[in-house]
Amino acid sequence: MTNPHRVAHFAPSSEPDRNAPPAEETRRMEDKQGPPRVLVVEDDFLIAMQTEIALTSAGFQVVGPATTAEEAVALAGEAQPTLAVMDIRLASSRDGIDAARELYQDFAIRCIFATAHDDVHTRGRAEPYAPLGWLPKPYTMASLVAVVAEALAQLRRP
Repeated sequence: MTNPHRVAHFAPSSEPDRNAPPAEETRRMEDKQGPPRVLVVEDDFLIAMQTEIALTSAGFQVVGPATTAEEAVALAGEAQPTLAVMDIRLASSRDGIDAARELYQDFAIRCIFATAHDDVHTRGRAEPYAPLGWLPKPYTMASLVAVVAEALAQLRRP
């Protein structure tokens, strides 16, 4: 598993990603504060790596991945990401909604839930923490990048 405290750095793909934010908008965001930082919280190694590669290729700076709620909260405190992509079921007794609650209450970080647990009860538990979106598994990496880009646009709106 990758070091949970590192920030991923991959060479961008030579092919343009049609779901990435427009180049000019991305450049303006980077000029202000660097690329948007996205915390990935996913305990499935392959999904975490695919997510990391897709988001990095789209111009985002990836923090993580974290595999537990505890790692997610610790990384958020250190790296101050803009948002988190959060699975519900994690490799600990606490789940992604527990982590989302702490991220929201302690750091004002909101989440996109990327999960197979997309039922009414689960959504209801997460609702107080102002989710930026839901992406039911299985999903494509292109759809993930599009949801992250839309969430970032939503956060920038006054």
